[in-house]
Amino acid sequence: MCGIFGAVNIEGFFDRAAFERFSKLNDVTSYRGPDDHGVCRLKLKQSGGQVGDCFDVFLGNRRLSILDLTSNGHQPMTDQQGLWIAYNGEIFNYLELRRELQAKGHKFTTDTDTEVILHVYSEYGEQGFNRLNGMWAFAIVDVPNRRVVLSRDRFSIKPLYLLPLPGCTYFASEIKQLLPLLPTRRLNAETMSAFITQGLLDHSRATFFEGIVKAAPRTNIVIALDTGDISESAYWNFDRTNHISSLQEAEEQFRELFLDSIKLRLRSDVQVGVLLSGGLDSSAIAVGCRMTSGDRVDSYSIVSEDGLCDERRYINVLVETGLKNRQTVFRCDDVLQDLDKVLDHSDEPVGGFSVVAQYKLFRAIKQETDVTVLLSGQGGDEVLLGYLKFFFFHLKLLYLQRRYSQAIFQLGASLYQRTVVHQFTLRSARRYIPTLGTRLDRAFKSGHASVPIWACGDIASRQIADIEKYSVPALTHYEDRNSMAHSLEVRHPFLDHRLVELLLNIPPEWKIRNGWTKYLLRHAFPELPDAIRWRRDKQGFLTPEQNWLKNDLKHLIRSTFHNSELSRLGILNDQEFLKYYDRFQRGAAIPESDIARTFIAERWMRRAF
Repeated sequence: MCGIFGAVNIEGFFDRAAFERFSKLNDVTSYRGPDDHGVCRLKLKQSGGQVGDCFDVFLGNRRLSILDLTSNGHQPMTDQQGLWIAYNGEIFNYLELRRELQAKGHKFTTDTDTEVILHVYSEYGEQGFNRLNGMWAFAIVDVPNRRVVLSRDRFSIKPLYLLPLPGCTYFASEIKQLLPLLPTRRLNAETMSAFITQGLLDHSRATFFEGIVKAAPRTNIVIALDTGDISESAYWNFDRTNHISSLQEAEEQFRELFLDSIKLRLRSDVQVGVLLSGGLDSSAIAVGCRMTSGDRVDSYSIVSEDGLCDERRYINVLVETGLKNRQTVFRCDDVLQDLDKVLDHSDEPVGGFSVVAQYKLFRAIKQETDVTVLLSGQGGDEVLLGYLKFFFFHLKLLYLQRRYSQAIFQLGASLYQRTVVHQFTLRSARRYIPTLGTRLDRAFKSGHASVPIWACGDIASRQIADIEKYSVPALTHYEDRNSMAHSLEVRHPFLDHRLVELLLNIPPEWKIRNGWTKYLLRHAFPELPDAIRWRRDKQGFLTPEQNWLKNDLKHLIRSTFHNSELSRLGILNDQEFLKYYDRFQRGAAIPESDIARTFIAERWMRRAF
């Protein structure tokens, strides 16, 4: 895990002053890589890679040592044949790839996954990146062919931002590294609109800053210095052609792949832990670690002050089986203390106070333990149909397919089991059924069209939309920035591409069955305690956000929305928003997330502009 920064001059050359400036921008995110750092400048045009004061490519890296803790892992790394790499991430199947390449005659001088990427490129070219199982954002400078190749992992786990300017392209792990290079800093009002009104973040390539964009997932970007051409191509696509013949086969394949995904993600030369919410996904990972590893893997949890908004009773169920757990308590005061720090690390607004709680948890892990790598359950809801909306999408599709008896059975089973339908209130319905009403209409003035989240086709298409746009990218964004702020790496067993493809090819009726969501996971892992395996509710960690917004933070919110930055820019009507807030305080059915997001957006605006 690291941070990278790079610059490519397509039309001319950079000078020594640019080198000094780029070196400083590389160090802006020193927390991403406190163990080592390095830079290099290369001259591809005319002189074939000779390094000098005049250069057209810059590579920088900040290293957090995870595999091969020696200086052999120093970056930028070269294979001495004209390939250079600056890399952020982990390739979990690097040992298998290394053996495959050694059989083809490749020689290795380090025990790093970084060197494996260079040899994969040397052997297969950039399309060889589909062999990688991991999370990454990297740049390879191919001196012999005078080109730069950028690549980002399949599911947007590792960040890669681009700033294309006339004649030059800059790239970095975080937006803050690119901001000093912007000719003018301007808010992207459309991105802000989607965030405030729909809660969307990272759903497109745009950022909150005009001119800075994200690299697309599962994509390579090739910059040819000879011609100046910049091309993009996908190295991987979702395969939905695999046929699973039976529920038993699906369970067997899922169990095998899930345990193998955990096993690969336990590979590390530093200590590994598990983020445990008490929910089904993180509990399955904790149990899976015990099944695949001879070493004890401890767990870490965030709990709320009042104990009503977390799942500590389920966390304690696992503790009773012998799992060691360390809990960090989150309070309202932490919002005031840490929100601005979270926004500074995120570079963009965040969706709620639970992101601040996550930041506090990572800080506690860093300060109180020797753990550097953590496994997370992110992605489980998206691939296993855990969200409430998927249950109702499933019922709708059964109805449209005229499978009425199955629809009635699933609905009846859910009512009988008290698993899904009893959780579906009018307030939550607004999240899943857009025709029930719009939010902040009177207060919000931008006039930008809503993003069509709901027009995604069948359930698998909706899953892909969540994985690529509407859910996973935002969750991994928060997790990456909060963990890397404390020099920690987070890995995601549910986002192994083999597992994702398998689950996309399994019929929804095997994932939602007898009124249960995530039926496949529940049925495939009898090792889970029954209190967790067959629990009837779904919660995850929540903060007492509604109470805090109505009481503890009310004076701050009211003072914030007098001559707000959002109002000054013509995005928000302060008076209408405060009327909306008054209705919320009086108990109207207004989601607290509407209030929190708008407050956070204004708080961020004051720091960013």
